[in-house]
Amino acid sequence: MILSPQWFGPLPILAACEHGKSVYCGAALDIDSPSEAAQVRQRVQDAGIAFMAEFPRRLAPATVRLKELIATRLGKPKLLFCHRRSTVEPGLSARRPLKHSPTMQREMIEQVDWCRYVAGLEPTSVMGISHSGLAGDDGEDYEMMNLDFSPQGKLGLGPTAQISCGRYLPSAWPEAVSFRPPAALQVCCDSGVAFIDFPATLTYFDAAGRHMESLESERPVGERLLMHFYRAVTSLVRKVDDLEDAYRAMSIVLAGRESFEQGRRIWLS
Repeated sequence: MILSPQWFGPLPILAACEHGKSVYCGAALDIDSPSEAAQVRQRVQDAGIAFMAEFPRRLAPATVRLKELIATRLGKPKLLFCHRRSTVEPGLSARRPLKHSPTMQREMIEQVDWCRYVAGLEPTSVMGISHSGLAGDDGEDYEMMNLDFSPQGKLGLGPTAQISCGRYLPSAWPEAVSFRPPAALQVCCDSGVAFIDFPATLTYFDAAGRHMESLESERPVGERLLMHFYRAVTSLVRKVDDLEDAYRAMSIVLAGRESFEQGRRIWLS
């Protein structure tokens, strides 16, 4: 169980592959290139182990309910806005890479996967923007990506997602972090618009007006995650979807950073 990002990067996964142990990956990996991500994926596939990536936003009660509403009342998503604002993490390890900190990378990977899951489609292109802190000692303080889900070669005709993560507020300013926080996810659909406050509050608007649902009585997200991991380990059918989803989300985030460095939109294979 990998529960926090440290200096060791993907080494625990590679060690688990050698010993045939299943992996619960609850932390972002320090992987800076698509080739290294592909190598880790290949090692897991060759080892035949169960691999579960921790994507709590997928299993959140509000997300489950939103998927039901998309199928029944709201219609297909057209625009998705996914935002996360947090404080600068204090006491970073000196061994950790300064750029592309695991905290920022994990947030972006989870948000990319969330938008893919809600849209029910694969993005065909990505454009990224990044901003480094003035002091330059804690990596990026803001990162944004635009995912386009249009058919290949028909940019702008399909759904699009705007994803951002900001870590520009010092931890000594807790009131600033909580001041007018944006909705974790806003989805504009064919027949309505929905707002999610993670993990269990959903507000949506349609022709009938405003509807607000509080899902606090549902099973906690952590319990659902551990239940899924237990089933993956004990099942006779190997669980590989999470591995592909984690690899895909990580590849998109890396492509977004490549887009920023090259100053152009990157088409995804």
